[in-house]
Amino acid sequence: MDWAQARTRLDGPIFTPLRSAFARLPTDRWPSHAELTALAAGATTSRGMPLSFVAPRAQAEPERRHYELRIADTGQVETRPGNWHDLFNALVWITFPRAKAALNAQHAAILEERGEAEARHRSPERDALTLFDEGGVVVLSSDPSLSALIPAFEWKALFWNRRAELEEKMRFLVFGHACYEQALQPYKGMVAKTVILGMGDEGRGTGEGRLLLQADAMLARFFADRANFRSPKALAPMPVLGVPGWHEDTNQESFYDDARHFRSKPG
Repeated sequence: MDWAQARTRLDGPIFTPLRSAFARLPTDRWPSHAELTALAAGATTSRGMPLSFVAPRAQAEPERRHYELRIADTGQVETRPGNWHDLFNALVWITFPRAKAALNAQHAAILEERGEAEARHRSPERDALTLFDEGGVVVLSSDPSLSALIPAFEWKALFWNRRAELEEKMRFLVFGHACYEQALQPYKGMVAKTVILGMGDEGRGTGEGRLLLQADAMLARFFADRANFRSPKALAPMPVLGVPGWHEDTNQESFYDDARHFRSKPG
């Protein structure tokens, strides 16, 4: 999908977290590495390295280091020009710098602790980190009874029957850069891993910028504790397009009766 065509789709509510970053990008062409780096001014890795976006290295480059370790140690995020997947990754770094740094810190620490065995075969903890990094949604909720419907796979109850409560008491923020890429051409069956975080009543009227800052800080704290992501099963799945407004048919009750998309909890 070319730049001009895609930009017409980026006003959809699923892209809301990235709206501020997109507004600062060129309107007629792909951004350069330098332009993306400028948007990330002030962001650092957990090891204090300023963030920058750079061209990928050649695969045959001598002493090539692991992707996550390079980010932690140098702040350099390899970003392919003209590539939606990598651009969304950069924009998530810009929008959620503390959470991305926390994810990267855990990857780097686990790789250093476990050595070559971990590099050859990713552990359950890093599987969980990767799945959320690629396809995660942050769920902010001030009502535990609504939050509980996600791990229970009670999709119609959440998205339709209790929609008025959901719209008052919950917010859904896409984090995963692959999820954003899929949303350019969405399809039924899109599933995200969720991190469900408590949101006080005071957060319900918070402006978008402040809400993103709060979510970034809470996510960073969540991923600082490995007990929260021992395996991918620790992060409940959610059908992405069920969120009201994220698909053209979410205003129809019958949409939520499609068992292929809104699956029941496995027995």
